[in-house]
Amino acid sequence: MALYATAATVLAAVEGRRGSIKGLVYASSFQNVKQLYALVCETQRYSAVLDAVIAGAGLLRAEKKLRPHLAKVLVYELLLGKGFRGGGGRWRPLLERHQARLKAELARLKVQRRVSRNEDLLQVGSRPGTASQVPRFVRVNTLKTSPDDAVDYFKRQGFSYQGRASSLEDLRALKGKCFLLDPLLPELLVFPAQTDLHDHPLYRAGHLILQDKASCLPAMLLAPPPGSHVLDACAAPGNKTSHLAALLRNQGKIFAFDRDAARLASMATLLARAGVSCCELAEEDFLAVSPSDRRYRQVQYILLDPSCSGSGMPARPLEEPGAGTPSKARLQALAGFQQRALRHALSFPSLQRLVYSTCSLCQEENEDVVWDALQQNPGAFRLAPVLPSWPHRGLGTFPGAEHCLRASPETTLTGGFFVAVLERVEVSSSVPEAEAAAPELRAGAARRRKRRRRRAPAPGTPQVRGAEPAPGAS
Repeated sequence: MALYATAATVLAAVEGRRGSIKGLVYASSFQNVKQLYALVCETQRYSAVLDAVIAGAGLLRAEKKLRPHLAKVLVYELLLGKGFRGGGGRWRPLLERHQARLKAELARLKVQRRVSRNEDLLQVGSRPGTASQVPRFVRVNTLKTSPDDAVDYFKRQGFSYQGRASSLEDLRALKGKCFLLDPLLPELLVFPAQTDLHDHPLYRAGHLILQDKASCLPAMLLAPPPGSHVLDACAAPGNKTSHLAALLRNQGKIFAFDRDAARLASMATLLARAGVSCCELAEEDFLAVSPSDRRYRQVQYILLDPSCSGSGMPARPLEEPGAGTPSKARLQALAGFQQRALRHALSFPSLQRLVYSTCSLCQEENEDVVWDALQQNPGAFRLAPVLPSWPHRGLGTFPGAEHCLRASPETTLTGGFFVAVLERVEVSSSVPEAEAAAPELRAGAARRRKRRRRRAPAPGTPQVRGAEPAPGAS
Protein backbone atom coordinates (compact mmCIF):
# COMPACT_ATOMS: atom_id res chain seq x y z
CA MET A 1 0.00 0.00 0.00
CA ALA A 2 1.38 3.41 -1.02
CA LEU A 3 0.59 4.91 2.41
CA TYR A 4 3.01 2.63 4.24
CA ALA A 5 5.82 2.87 1.68
CA THR A 6 5.58 6.68 1.67
CA ALA A 7 5.42 6.84 5.47
CA ALA A 8 8.57 4.69 5.67
CA THR A 9 10.40 7.00 3.24
CA VAL A 10 9.40 10.10 5.25
CA LEU A 11 10.33 8.45 8.54
CA ALA A 12 13.78 7.49 7.22
CA ALA A 13 14.39 11.07 6.07
CA VAL A 14 13.25 12.51 9.42
CA GLU A 15 15.50 10.20 11.40
CA GLY A 16 18.33 11.03 9.01
CA ARG A 17 17.79 14.75 9.80
CA ARG A 18 16.98 15.54 6.16
CA GLY A 19 13.90 17.56 7.02
CA SER A 20 10.85 17.87 9.26
CA ILE A 21 7.85 15.58 9.07
CA LYS A 22 5.62 18.40 7.85
CA GLY A 23 7.98 19.52 5.10
CA LEU A 24 8.69 15.99 3.90
CA VAL A 25 5.01 15.00 3.91
CA TYR A 26 4.09 17.97 1.73
CA ALA A 27 7.02 17.26 -0.57
CA SER A 28 5.78 13.70 -1.13
CA SER A 29 3.33 12.82 -3.88
CA PHE A 30 0.90 11.16 -1.46
CA GLN A 31 -2.53 12.75 -1.80
CA ASN A 32 -3.93 12.38 1.72
CA VAL A 33 -1.31 14.45 3.56
CA LYS A 34 -3.27 14.47 6.84
CA GLN A 35 -3.39 10.68 6.98
CA LEU A 36 0.29 10.39 6.12
CA TYR A 37 1.29 13.07 8.64
CA ALA A 38 -0.64 11.41 11.47
CA LEU A 39 0.84 7.97 10.74
CA VAL A 40 4.44 9.22 10.60
CA CYS A 41 4.03 11.31 13.78
CA GLU A 42 2.66 8.39 15.77
CA THR A 43 5.24 5.93 14.45
CA GLN A 44 7.99 8.39 15.32
CA ARG A 45 6.55 8.86 18.79
CA TYR A 46 6.73 5.12 19.49
CA SER A 47 10.03 4.67 17.63
CA ALA A 48 12.07 3.33 20.55
CA VAL A 49 9.30 0.94 21.60
CA LEU A 50 8.91 -0.36 18.05
CA ASP A 51 12.65 -0.88 17.68
CA ALA A 52 12.67 -3.00 20.86
CA VAL A 53 9.65 -5.08 19.78
CA ILE A 54 11.00 -5.67 16.25
CA ALA A 55 14.42 -6.67 17.56
CA GLY A 56 13.00 -8.94 20.25
CA ALA A 57 10.72 -10.71 17.78
CA GLY A 58 13.53 -11.15 15.23
CA LEU A 59 11.35 -9.70 12.45
CA LEU A 60 14.17 -8.28 10.31
CA ARG A 61 16.19 -11.48 10.61
CA ALA A 62 13.24 -13.51 9.37
CA GLU A 63 12.20 -11.06 6.62
CA LYS A 64 15.50 -9.96 5.11
CA LYS A 65 13.86 -7.90 2.32
CA LEU A 66 11.81 -5.85 4.76
CA ARG A 67 13.37 -2.40 5.25
CA PRO A 68 13.69 -1.25 8.91
CA HIS A 69 11.59 1.91 8.59
CA LEU A 70 8.84 0.12 6.68
CA ALA A 71 8.86 -2.58 9.36
CA LYS A 72 8.44 0.11 12.02
CA VAL A 73 5.43 1.65 10.25
CA LEU A 74 3.77 -1.74 9.69
CA VAL A 75 4.32 -2.94 13.25
CA TYR A 76 2.89 0.33 14.57
CA GLU A 77 -0.29 -0.25 12.53
CA LEU A 78 -0.53 -3.87 13.64
CA LEU A 79 0.07 -3.39 17.38
CA LEU A 80 -0.60 0.23 18.28
CA GLY A 81 -2.67 1.74 15.47
CA LYS A 82 -6.16 0.93 14.26
CA GLY A 83 -5.24 -1.98 12.02
CA PHE A 84 -4.22 -2.08 8.39
CA ARG A 85 -5.98 0.45 6.17
CA GLY A 86 -7.40 -0.54 2.82
CA GLY A 87 -6.78 -4.18 3.60
CA GLY A 88 -3.05 -3.67 4.06
CA GLY A 89 -2.14 -4.93 0.60
CA ARG A 90 0.72 -7.41 0.35
CA TRP A 91 2.09 -6.39 3.75
CA ARG A 92 -0.77 -7.76 5.80
CA PRO A 93 -0.07 -11.50 5.26
CA LEU A 94 3.63 -10.89 5.86
CA LEU A 95 3.02 -9.25 9.23
CA GLU A 96 0.34 -11.74 10.23
CA ARG A 97 2.92 -14.52 9.96
CA HIS A 98 4.81 -12.81 12.81
CA GLN A 99 1.82 -11.39 14.69
CA ALA A 100 1.99 -13.79 17.64
CA ARG A 101 5.71 -13.16 18.27
CA LEU A 102 5.31 -9.40 17.94
CA LYS A 103 2.38 -9.29 20.38
CA ALA A 104 4.24 -11.52 22.82
CA GLU A 105 7.27 -9.22 22.66
CA LEU A 106 5.12 -6.15 23.32
CA ALA A 107 3.52 -7.89 26.32
CA ARG A 108 6.96 -8.93 27.62
CA LEU A 109 8.16 -5.33 27.35
CA LYS A 110 5.19 -4.12 29.43
CA VAL A 111 5.86 -6.70 32.12
CA GLN A 112 9.56 -5.82 32.13
CA ARG A 113 8.82 -2.13 32.58
CA ARG A 114 5.91 -2.73 34.95
CA VAL A 115 3.30 -0.85 32.93
CA SER A 116 -0.12 -1.84 31.61
CA ARG A 117 -0.82 0.73 28.87
CA ASN A 118 0.98 1.21 25.57
CA GLU A 119 1.54 4.93 26.19
CA ASP A 120 3.24 4.15 29.51
CA LEU A 121 6.06 2.59 27.49
CA LEU A 122 6.96 5.98 26.07
CA GLN A 123 9.85 8.03 27.33
CA VAL A 124 8.80 10.96 29.47
CA GLY A 125 9.42 13.48 26.67
CA SER A 126 7.15 11.56 24.31
CA ARG A 127 4.28 10.81 26.65
CA PRO A 128 0.99 12.52 25.97
CA GLY A 129 0.61 15.54 28.22
CA THR A 130 -1.84 18.38 28.22
CA ALA A 131 -1.49 18.71 24.45
CA SER A 132 -2.77 15.17 23.95
CA GLN A 133 -6.00 16.17 25.69
CA VAL A 134 -6.81 18.84 23.09
CA PRO A 135 -10.16 17.80 21.56
CA ARG A 136 -10.54 16.89 17.92
CA PHE A 137 -11.99 19.99 16.26
CA VAL A 138 -13.80 19.49 12.97
CA ARG A 139 -14.90 22.46 10.84
CA VAL A 140 -18.00 21.86 8.75
CA ASN A 141 -17.32 23.10 5.23
CA THR A 142 -20.39 25.25 4.57
CA LEU A 143 -19.59 25.35 0.84
CA LYS A 144 -20.76 21.74 0.71
CA THR A 145 -23.02 21.10 3.67
CA SER A 146 -24.45 22.62 6.85
CA PRO A 147 -23.66 21.99 10.52
CA ASP A 148 -27.17 20.56 11.02
CA ASP A 149 -26.72 18.05 8.21
CA ALA A 150 -23.29 17.04 9.50
CA VAL A 151 -24.68 16.55 13.01
CA ASP A 152 -27.51 14.38 11.63
CA TYR A 153 -25.00 12.25 9.70
CA PHE A 154 -22.91 11.58 12.80
CA LYS A 155 -26.02 10.78 14.84
CA ARG A 156 -27.02 8.17 12.25
CA GLN A 157 -23.54 6.66 12.67
CA GLY A 158 -24.14 6.13 16.38
CA PHE A 159 -22.51 9.27 17.77
CA SER A 160 -24.26 11.06 20.62
CA TYR A 161 -24.79 14.78 20.03
CA GLN A 162 -24.58 16.80 23.27
CA GLY A 163 -25.66 20.19 21.86
CA ARG A 164 -23.72 23.43 22.08
CA ALA A 165 -20.96 23.52 24.69
CA SER A 166 -21.22 26.22 27.33
CA SER A 167 -17.69 26.06 28.75
CA LEU A 168 -14.25 24.51 28.38
CA GLU A 169 -15.26 22.00 31.03
CA ASP A 170 -17.84 20.59 28.63
CA LEU A 171 -15.07 20.02 26.09
CA ARG A 172 -12.76 18.43 28.67
CA ALA A 173 -15.49 16.00 29.68
CA LEU A 174 -16.00 14.61 26.16
CA LYS A 175 -15.44 10.87 25.82
CA GLY A 176 -16.46 7.89 23.77
CA LYS A 177 -18.67 8.70 20.78
CA CYS A 178 -20.03 11.96 22.19
CA PHE A 179 -19.59 15.29 20.39
CA LEU A 180 -20.54 18.94 20.82
CA LEU A 181 -20.97 22.16 18.91
CA ASP A 182 -18.27 24.69 19.78
CA PRO A 183 -19.53 27.64 21.87
CA LEU A 184 -17.73 30.24 19.69
CA LEU A 185 -17.70 29.01 16.08
CA PRO A 186 -21.11 27.84 14.86
CA GLU A 187 -19.61 25.55 12.19
CA LEU A 188 -17.11 23.80 14.49
CA LEU A 189 -17.84 20.33 15.89
CA VAL A 190 -15.84 18.99 18.84
CA PHE A 191 -15.01 15.32 19.45
CA PRO A 192 -12.89 13.54 22.09
CA ALA A 193 -9.15 13.94 21.68
CA GLN A 194 -8.36 10.54 20.15
CA THR A 195 -11.17 10.55 17.56
CA ASP A 196 -9.70 9.73 14.14
CA LEU A 197 -11.75 10.98 11.20
CA HIS A 198 -9.12 10.82 8.43
CA ASP A 199 -10.99 7.95 6.76
CA HIS A 200 -14.47 9.34 7.38
CA PRO A 201 -16.52 9.66 4.17
CA LEU A 202 -17.49 13.28 4.94
CA TYR A 203 -13.81 14.18 5.33
CA ARG A 204 -12.81 12.41 2.12
CA ALA A 205 -15.62 14.21 0.27
CA GLY A 206 -14.51 17.64 1.51
CA HIS A 207 -17.56 18.21 3.72
CA LEU A 208 -15.37 18.29 6.84
CA ILE A 209 -12.04 20.04 7.45
CA LEU A 210 -9.90 18.72 10.31
CA GLN A 211 -8.71 22.03 11.73
CA ASP A 212 -7.82 23.10 15.24
CA LYS A 213 -10.06 25.75 16.77
CA ALA A 214 -7.21 28.25 17.16
CA SER A 215 -6.40 27.85 13.46
CA CYS A 216 -10.02 28.81 12.66
CA LEU A 217 -9.71 32.17 14.45
CA PRO A 218 -7.79 34.09 11.73
CA ALA A 219 -10.41 33.71 9.00
CA MET A 220 -13.28 34.18 11.47
CA LEU A 221 -11.77 37.43 12.80
CA LEU A 222 -10.88 38.75 9.35
CA ALA A 223 -14.58 38.27 8.51
CA PRO A 224 -14.59 39.37 4.86
CA PRO A 225 -18.17 39.79 3.57
CA PRO A 226 -19.23 37.96 0.39
CA GLY A 227 -17.98 39.75 -2.71
CA SER A 228 -14.77 40.99 -1.06
CA HIS A 229 -11.27 40.72 -2.50
CA VAL A 230 -8.97 38.98 -0.01
CA LEU A 231 -5.25 38.27 -0.07
CA ASP A 232 -3.90 35.16 1.68
CA ALA A 233 -0.21 35.95 1.88
CA CYS A 234 1.41 32.64 2.96
CA ALA A 235 -1.44 30.33 2.13
CA ALA A 236 -0.35 26.67 2.10
CA PRO A 237 -1.49 24.16 3.26
CA GLY A 238 -4.86 25.85 2.63
CA ASN A 239 -7.20 25.19 5.59
CA LYS A 240 -7.50 28.90 6.35
CA THR A 241 -7.96 29.66 2.64
CA SER A 242 -10.86 27.20 2.41
CA HIS A 243 -12.35 28.82 5.54
CA LEU A 244 -12.12 32.25 3.88
CA ALA A 245 -13.86 30.88 0.79
CA ALA A 246 -16.66 29.50 2.96
CA LEU A 247 -17.11 32.89 4.64
CA LEU A 248 -17.20 34.52 1.20
CA ARG A 249 -19.66 31.83 0.00
CA ASN A 250 -17.39 31.58 -3.07
CA GLN A 251 -18.41 35.14 -3.97
CA GLY A 252 -15.53 37.55 -4.47
CA LYS A 253 -11.85 36.76 -4.95
CA ILE A 254 -9.04 35.23 -2.92
CA PHE A 255 -5.47 35.78 -4.09
CA ALA A 256 -3.39 33.05 -2.42
CA PHE A 257 0.42 32.98 -2.50
CA ASP A 258 3.03 30.44 -1.50
CA ARG A 259 6.53 29.97 -2.87
CA ASP A 260 6.70 26.21 -2.20
CA ALA A 261 5.50 24.38 -5.32
CA ALA A 262 4.87 21.05 -3.55
CA ARG A 263 2.80 22.65 -0.78
CA LEU A 264 0.88 24.67 -3.36
CA ALA A 265 0.06 21.51 -5.35
CA SER A 266 -1.30 19.83 -2.20
CA MET A 267 -3.25 22.99 -1.44
CA ALA A 268 -4.84 22.95 -4.91
CA THR A 269 -6.04 19.40 -4.23
CA LEU A 270 -7.46 20.40 -0.83
CA LEU A 271 -9.31 23.42 -2.26
CA ALA A 272 -10.75 21.39 -5.13
CA ARG A 273 -12.04 18.78 -2.69
CA ALA A 274 -13.54 21.56 -0.55
CA GLY A 275 -15.42 23.04 -3.52
CA VAL A 276 -13.51 26.35 -3.52
CA SER A 277 -14.00 28.25 -6.80
CA CYS A 278 -13.11 31.84 -5.89
CA CYS A 279 -9.37 31.38 -5.30
CA GLU A 280 -6.46 32.23 -7.58
CA LEU A 281 -3.26 30.40 -6.57
CA ALA A 282 0.18 31.80 -7.35
CA GLU A 283 3.59 30.21 -6.78
CA GLU A 284 5.20 33.44 -5.69
CA ASP A 285 6.98 34.99 -2.73
CA PHE A 286 4.51 37.38 -1.11
CA LEU A 287 7.31 39.91 -0.57
CA ALA A 288 7.69 40.13 -4.37
CA VAL A 289 4.01 40.95 -4.90
CA SER A 290 3.55 44.61 -5.83
CA PRO A 291 0.90 46.48 -3.80
CA SER A 292 0.44 48.83 -6.77
CA ASP A 293 -0.54 45.99 -9.14
CA ARG A 294 -4.00 46.81 -10.50
CA ARG A 295 -5.16 43.24 -9.79
CA TYR A 296 -5.02 43.98 -6.05
CA ARG A 297 -6.50 47.47 -6.04
CA GLN A 298 -9.72 46.18 -4.44
CA VAL A 299 -8.01 44.07 -1.78
CA GLN A 300 -9.36 45.29 1.55
CA TYR A 301 -8.66 42.17 3.62
CA ILE A 302 -5.35 40.35 4.14
CA LEU A 303 -4.63 37.20 6.11
CA LEU A 304 -0.94 36.87 6.97
CA ASP A 305 0.09 33.60 8.60
CA PRO A 306 3.84 33.52 7.85
CA SER A 307 6.42 30.81 8.43
CA CYS A 308 7.20 30.54 12.13
CA SER A 309 8.99 28.35 14.64
CA GLY A 310 5.87 26.24 15.21
CA SER A 311 6.62 26.22 18.93
CA GLY A 312 2.89 26.09 19.70
CA MET A 313 2.22 22.93 17.70
CA PRO A 314 1.78 19.92 20.01
CA ALA A 315 3.31 17.51 17.47
CA ARG A 316 6.32 19.68 16.59
CA PRO A 317 8.76 18.29 19.20
CA LEU A 318 8.08 14.84 17.75
CA GLU A 319 9.29 16.03 14.37
CA GLU A 320 12.47 17.82 15.35
CA PRO A 321 14.29 17.46 18.68
CA GLY A 322 14.38 20.88 20.39
CA ALA A 323 11.76 22.31 18.04
CA GLY A 324 9.75 23.55 21.02
CA THR A 325 12.59 25.88 22.04
CA PRO A 326 13.98 27.51 18.88
CA SER A 327 17.47 29.00 19.05
CA LYS A 328 17.98 32.74 19.33
CA ALA A 329 19.49 32.88 15.84
CA ARG A 330 16.50 31.07 14.33
CA LEU A 331 14.06 33.34 16.14
CA GLN A 332 15.86 36.44 14.89
CA ALA A 333 15.77 35.17 11.31
CA LEU A 334 12.08 34.27 11.51
CA ALA A 335 11.11 37.53 13.20
CA GLY A 336 12.99 39.50 10.55
CA PHE A 337 11.00 37.81 7.79
CA GLN A 338 7.73 38.22 9.70
CA GLN A 339 8.36 41.94 10.21
CA ARG A 340 9.08 42.43 6.50
CA ALA A 341 5.97 40.48 5.54
CA LEU A 342 3.70 42.46 7.88
CA ARG A 343 5.09 45.83 6.79
CA HIS A 344 4.62 44.78 3.16
CA ALA A 345 1.03 43.69 3.77
CA LEU A 346 0.17 47.00 5.42
CA SER A 347 1.38 48.86 2.31
CA PHE A 348 -1.52 47.67 0.12
CA PRO A 349 -3.40 50.89 -0.59
CA SER A 350 -7.01 49.69 -0.17
CA LEU A 351 -6.35 47.53 2.89
CA GLN A 352 -8.89 48.00 5.68
CA ARG A 353 -8.40 44.96 7.91
CA LEU A 354 -5.55 42.49 8.40
CA VAL A 355 -5.11 39.41 10.59
CA TYR A 356 -1.58 38.41 11.60
CA SER A 357 -1.26 34.94 13.10
CA THR A 358 1.36 32.33 13.99
CA CYS A 359 1.42 28.90 15.63
CA SER A 360 4.28 30.12 17.81
CA LEU A 361 4.42 30.89 21.52
CA CYS A 362 7.47 33.17 21.22
CA GLN A 363 7.12 36.89 21.94
CA GLU A 364 9.73 37.66 19.26
CA GLU A 365 7.42 36.28 16.55
CA ASN A 366 4.21 37.69 17.97
CA GLU A 367 3.86 40.86 20.06
CA ASP A 368 7.26 42.17 18.96
CA VAL A 369 6.39 41.85 15.28
CA VAL A 370 3.03 43.60 15.74
CA TRP A 371 4.56 46.42 17.77
CA ASP A 372 7.23 46.95 15.10
CA ALA A 373 4.53 47.27 12.42
CA LEU A 374 2.50 49.76 14.46
CA GLN A 375 5.59 51.89 15.04
CA GLN A 376 6.41 51.81 11.33
CA ASN A 377 2.88 53.05 10.51
CA PRO A 378 2.11 55.60 13.26
CA GLY A 379 -1.53 56.60 13.31
CA ALA A 380 -2.41 54.56 10.20
CA PHE A 381 -3.44 51.28 11.85
CA ARG A 382 -4.61 50.17 15.26
CA LEU A 383 -5.12 46.88 17.05
CA ALA A 384 -8.80 46.00 16.95
CA PRO A 385 -10.27 44.82 20.27
CA VAL A 386 -11.66 41.35 19.52
CA LEU A 387 -13.27 38.53 21.52
CA PRO A 388 -13.22 40.30 24.92
CA SER A 389 -14.20 37.06 26.69
CA TRP A 390 -11.28 35.07 25.24
CA PRO A 391 -9.32 33.93 28.33
CA HIS A 392 -5.73 34.18 27.04
CA ARG A 393 -4.54 37.65 25.93
CA GLY A 394 -1.35 39.03 24.43
CA LEU A 395 1.69 39.66 26.61
CA GLY A 396 1.69 43.19 28.04
CA THR A 397 4.82 44.28 26.18
CA PHE A 398 3.30 47.48 24.74
CA PRO A 399 0.13 49.56 25.21
CA GLY A 400 -2.83 47.76 23.65
CA ALA A 401 -1.15 44.34 23.47
CA GLU A 402 -4.06 42.95 25.47
CA HIS A 403 -6.12 43.20 22.26
CA CYS A 404 -4.00 40.37 20.81
CA LEU A 405 -5.11 36.78 21.43
CA ARG A 406 -3.04 33.82 22.54
CA ALA A 407 -4.05 30.18 22.74
CA SER A 408 -2.57 27.08 24.37
CA PRO A 409 -3.63 23.58 25.43
CA GLU A 410 -3.67 24.68 29.06
CA THR A 411 -5.77 27.84 28.72
CA THR A 412 -8.00 27.32 25.67
CA LEU A 413 -7.84 23.55 24.96
CA THR A 414 -6.33 24.23 21.54
CA GLY A 415 -2.92 24.21 19.93
CA GLY A 416 -0.59 27.09 20.77
CA PHE A 417 -1.44 30.14 18.65
CA PHE A 418 -1.25 33.93 18.38
CA VAL A 419 -3.65 36.27 16.56
CA ALA A 420 -3.68 40.04 16.11
CA VAL A 421 -6.25 42.02 14.13
CA LEU A 422 -5.07 45.33 12.66
CA GLU A 423 -7.49 47.77 11.09
CA ARG A 424 -6.95 51.03 9.28
CA VAL A 425 -7.66 54.09 11.40
CA GLU A 426 -10.54 56.09 9.97
CA VAL A 427 -9.66 59.63 8.97
CA SER A 428 -11.46 62.42 10.82
CA SER A 429 -14.68 63.58 9.19
CA SER A 430 -13.24 67.13 9.06
CA VAL A 431 -10.94 65.99 6.24
CA PRO A 432 -12.70 65.93 2.87
CA GLU A 433 -13.46 62.32 1.91
CA ALA A 434 -11.81 62.53 -1.51
CA GLU A 435 -8.59 63.84 0.01
CA ALA A 436 -8.57 61.21 2.74
CA ALA A 437 -9.12 58.39 0.28
CA ALA A 438 -6.48 59.49 -2.23
CA PRO A 439 -3.60 61.53 -0.79
CA GLU A 440 -1.74 61.10 -4.05
CA LEU A 441 -4.44 63.24 -5.73
CA ARG A 442 -3.68 66.05 -3.28
CA ALA A 443 0.00 65.82 -4.09
CA GLY A 444 -0.74 65.83 -7.84
CA ALA A 445 -2.97 68.90 -7.50
CA ALA A 446 -0.27 70.75 -5.58
CA ARG A 447 2.26 70.00 -8.32
CA ARG A 448 -0.14 71.29 -11.00
CA ARG A 449 -0.75 74.54 -9.05
CA LYS A 450 2.98 75.01 -8.70
CA ARG A 451 3.47 74.58 -12.48
CA ARG A 452 0.68 77.07 -13.18
CA ARG A 453 2.34 79.63 -10.91
CA ARG A 454 5.62 79.19 -12.77
CA ARG A 455 3.93 79.61 -16.20
CA ALA A 456 1.68 82.57 -15.27
CA PRO A 457 3.20 86.04 -16.12
CA ALA A 458 3.75 88.56 -13.42
CA PRO A 459 1.15 91.38 -13.22
CA GLY A 460 1.73 93.94 -15.99
CA THR A 461 4.06 91.69 -18.01
CA PRO A 462 3.05 91.65 -21.70
CA GLN A 463 2.21 88.32 -23.34
CA VAL A 464 4.89 87.03 -25.69
CA ARG A 465 3.57 86.55 -29.17
CA GLY A 466 3.04 83.03 -30.08
CA ALA A 467 3.27 81.93 -26.48
CA GLU A 468 0.53 79.70 -25.08
CA PRO A 469 -1.78 81.68 -22.82
CA ALA A 470 -1.72 80.78 -19.18
CA PRO A 471 -4.46 78.44 -17.95
CA GLY A 472 -7.66 80.38 -17.47
CA ALA A 473 -6.47 83.35 -19.61
CA SER A 474 -8.81 84.52 -22.38
